[in-house]
Amino acid sequence: MGIRETPRDERPRERLLRHGASVLSDAELLAVLLGTGTSGQSVLDLSRALLREGFVGLSRRTPAELMAVRGLGAAKAAVLAASLELGHRVEQEVQPRVQHPEDVVRLVGDLRDRDQEEFRVILLNTKGFVLGIETLFRGGIDRVEVFPREVFRPAVARSAASIVVAHNHPSGDPQPSRQDRELTRRLEACGELMGIPVLDHVIVGRSRHMSLKLGELTELS
Repeated sequence: MGIRETPRDERPRERLLRHGASVLSDAELLAVLLGTGTSGQSVLDLSRALLREGFVGLSRRTPAELMAVRGLGAAKAAVLAASLELGHRVEQEVQPRVQHPEDVVRLVGDLRDRDQEEFRVILLNTKGFVLGIETLFRGGIDRVEVFPREVFRPAVARSAASIVVAHNHPSGDPQPSRQDRELTRRLEACGELMGIPVLDHVIVGRSRHMSLKLGELTELS
């Protein structure tokens, strides 16, 4: 059943205005943007067809590629392209980004209060935005066993462009041990082979943190 055959109160735009956008399905949201379908194809059918590749796949299409889709003229293609770009910019505003060791500490600052070592990996996209943070290993008071293959497993699964690793020293002193430096070198070598660079290894202490990349101790704020 097309939009015109649907009772007015049940149409996507009316439901959005009455209950908010969150009540609509992906296809209904897209239908509100597009407004109308084509002869023999309702706007909902057009929306479902466009969403076969998902929003991510749709966002990769150029305006010219969108215009080539039956039912999308210049006006609809422009509205769709603009809406997808707006969504991308909103995501960038709310998504954490890692550019400095202090950004890492803000993301894993709770490690300073742990009474055992924890090792985490921060997964980043090509622009340094965080795709996810995973705790991979937990150890005793002063040691945690880390396996490089497990460090890179989530990076491959999430198609991360790069990673940052971090762990804590329950003693409170973030000075790196010989094992910490050796692990960093091993991870950097693995990352180079896999094309997923390790941008930094940050050690969190009680009141300071250490960036092995920069070789600097910094007071925690």
